[in-house]
Amino acid sequence: MKKIGVMTSGGDAPGMNAAIRAVVRACKYYNVECVGIYRGYQGLIEGDFIKLDARSVSNIINRGGTILKSARSKEFMTKEGRAKAYENLKNAEIEGIVLIGGDGTFTGGMVFNEEYSFPCIGVPGTIDNDIFGTNYTIGYDTALNTVVQAIDKIRDTASSHNRLFFVEVMGRDAGFIALNAGVGAGAEEILIPEEDMGLERLLESLKRSKRSGKSSSIVVIAEGDKIGKNVFELANYVEENLKQYEVRVSVLGHMQRGGAPSCFDRVLASRLGVKAVELLLDGKSNLMVGLIDNKVETTDLELAVKGHHAINKELIRVSDMMSI
Repeated sequence: MKKIGVMTSGGDAPGMNAAIRAVVRACKYYNVECVGIYRGYQGLIEGDFIKLDARSVSNIINRGGTILKSARSKEFMTKEGRAKAYENLKNAEIEGIVLIGGDGTFTGGMVFNEEYSFPCIGVPGTIDNDIFGTNYTIGYDTALNTVVQAIDKIRDTASSHNRLFFVEVMGRDAGFIALNAGVGAGAEEILIPEEDMGLERLLESLKRSKRSGKSSSIVVIAEGDKIGKNVFELANYVEENLKQYEVRVSVLGHMQRGGAPSCFDRVLASRLGVKAVELLLDGKSNLMVGLIDNKVETTDLELAVKGHHAINKELIRVSDMMSI
């Protein structure tokens, strides 16, 4: 293999640039040409390529976001779109791709591999940490630290005004950020999609907190939690039923995606990026690289997409004990 492409797709995550850097420099180490693909699968369809060398990725390991940009492509979901992408890869003499992204990115790579037998290796880059086959995804640790820092600041206001704050964090289908950041920030309650707490249990928990002498409380809620239609409706319900609480809502939103990646995410991205290149050079394809028990391991892309990364039940138990 003489030429490898690298792209980022889906939602951006801190550490994606570190992964791009690792892929480019691993290619240089093995004397392989590296091509950056702008805007994910859409750039693949449009042939939006750029040659990358070791110097073109200098000073990006500390930057959030992705220098290759990211986009979602409806056109790539069609056979015609994928045919265009394949022609562009052939014309550019690219022989394999490293895909940095989440399950949507990997699904696209899996379909593309099935249709054209084109070598693809996935690198998990998403703040949600919801990919099977790795203990940690690139960007998750940074997002956790961002959330904890934000909650620490919110708690100052909650304590000063004796308020109850609902803090909504990202996690449409997974509660990893909410659970871990909630424990780390000392939240009184944590609401996640995997555990249906129920409105009455939430009210009873908040009453118990008030009886125990707490003058303020923080409830961390994943955006995909099913307890209410949305966090604002939930806050109104609590305020109507617990008159002793003055309730406020803080939605952290996309600030969780931004910022310089943590040291952990930079090291993780470097390890996975290097392994992705080595797998392609070894003739491997349709795999994802991940970190399991601090070892870089591989998982079939299909299993990475369809497998279930279970929430830590022990951490839920710890959370219940810490909220007393």
